[in-house]
Amino acid sequence: MLFGVLRRILRALIALPRPLRRMLAGPPVRQDGQTLDLDVQVVLRTLGLIAGGEEPSLVEQRRATDRAAGLAWSATPGVTTLPVRLPVPAGPGRDEPGELVARLYTPAEIGDRDAPLLVHFHGGGFALGSIASSEPLCRVLANQASVRVLSVEYRLAPENPFPAGLADAAAALHHVLTHRDEFRATTVAAGGDSAGANLALTAAHQLARHRDETAAFVLALYPVTDAGRVGGSRELFGEGFGLRTADIEVFERYYLPDGIEPIRPTGLLEVGDLAIMPPCYVSTAGFDPLRDEGEELVAALRDVDVPVVARRFPGLIHGYAGMAGVVPAARDAVLDAASALRAGLALTTKEAAAM
Repeated sequence: MLFGVLRRILRALIALPRPLRRMLAGPPVRQDGQTLDLDVQVVLRTLGLIAGGEEPSLVEQRRATDRAAGLAWSATPGVTTLPVRLPVPAGPGRDEPGELVARLYTPAEIGDRDAPLLVHFHGGGFALGSIASSEPLCRVLANQASVRVLSVEYRLAPENPFPAGLADAAAALHHVLTHRDEFRATTVAAGGDSAGANLALTAAHQLARHRDETAAFVLALYPVTDAGRVGGSRELFGEGFGLRTADIEVFERYYLPDGIEPIRPTGLLEVGDLAIMPPCYVSTAGFDPLRDEGEELVAALRDVDVPVVARRFPGLIHGYAGMAGVVPAARDAVLDAASALRAGLALTTKEAAAM
């Protein structure tokens, strides 16, 4: 089914009176002291009815992930795009220097003047997603936060397992930080959702540890932070809420084919120098298998006095940014992130100017 048609169907269903939506969705889903958002339940029920019985191949999943961007948001007027190539040095899985494909989003109100910039990494379990799948979110963040957004295409697993994607993310962030005049960037943030949030967080941490500077702010939506974890939210919400624990395990095997140990040096819940992290915005979803590890990261950051804005959206599921075009609660959550990004970058810009 074309995702444009599906989007119209879902919007029509969610526009129905609440009693009819409840009939379509079934009884309320309550778990762990939370109630699943009714509109999310309608979407899950509808997608479940039209889904095929066979597990799609990785190629099919990648194609569907890009096409599903149509569910994420309506067209965002007044945001221009520009293709960009970022030079990267030789590194893991890269014998010679190369380039990363990227896309720069600029809201009309900024035009050619200097402004904050967000370096964004898409989600998709380190194996799915692209700058195409993340375009709606990047457009909204650019428009609502009044920032430029540079969306970066990093290498995907299983063809390029850890640490290839992280090396690309760190190289992209470092390039922007050391060439900020080329991007008219007054300050630079890193951000992403899910796996992309992991890359933003870990790249910012690596640069803070090994370079002279790092991102001024990190925007992390429902991040993965602890490979190989069992129990807790991964068990409570492991089936029936979009992302399944079984899916996470597959993605982890793609990303970490030699086991989970390689990720430990960059697993932020275990590092001893977490205090070097910049201020962060971390969001979690109540019915997300990754909820607990995201919230444990918040607690760990606060324990070492890193400023953190933390949000849990109790009725939402993993990947809610991809539902923002049809689910009002998901739209509000994305707008909350944009507001936090705007405020966080405004504060860091003022602090930098005062130094």
